[in-house]
Amino acid sequence: MAPEEHLQVLREENARFAVAATAAHTRHGWRARVPGCPDWDLADLVWHLAQVQHFWGWLVRTRATSPARYPEPVRPADDELPAFLADQARVLEDALTRAAPGDPVWTWAPQQDVAFVLRRQAQEATVHRVDAEQVLGEVTPITPGVGLDGLDEWLEVMVPGTLPDGPPAGAQPLVFHAVDADAERRLFADSGDLPVATLTGPAGDLLLAAWRRVPLTTVTVDGDADRAAELLATVSLA
Repeated sequence: MAPEEHLQVLREENARFAVAATAAHTRHGWRARVPGCPDWDLADLVWHLAQVQHFWGWLVRTRATSPARYPEPVRPADDELPAFLADQARVLEDALTRAAPGDPVWTWAPQQDVAFVLRRQAQEATVHRVDAEQVLGEVTPITPGVGLDGLDEWLEVMVPGTLPDGPPAGAQPLVFHAVDADAERRLFADSGDLPVATLTGPAGDLLLAAWRRVPLTTVTVDGDADRAAELLATVSLA
């Protein structure tokens, strides 16, 4: 996906998140648990996304080359969270609109530019939108293009970021077959030729399985499902 597509995805997913979070709060209250993040309630989820967007909005707006001077926000009262999130979404989207993808900024990854932020924040908002919709009980599918891009980002950025020394001992390849994108991807591709399992399904469902937002039973598993789950669990997710 191109940077301008990531910006459009971010805008759309931010809007969907706001709608889902509001509806979930109305039906279930702020203490409703988040299925994909069992340690969080709905208020924690809204605060997390707001805090993340506050950080990256500040970073892009100031073109910071270090997070050292970042002004940590104070968590608002629960009923003030939606307005705080809306402000952070607006600031982030505006900062990214005004920036060029190649503008240098600090990131925690080897890629140190606005394009990284665009992609990461589009995918961050997408997964957390699903989190909010799971609280609501009405999940909208992730489109094939966004799902495959997210799976690529998970493999290219998140896996090396959490496993900097490479695959764990005894790792085996795990294949993702995205039927709606006509594409295959591999986790731990260099760990051997014979995959432990192939996961088949829509790209969005494969992405959510990789992020452990849905059980593996959501997709078709050809091979050792238990070992596939163990391999996914080696990628530590915040």
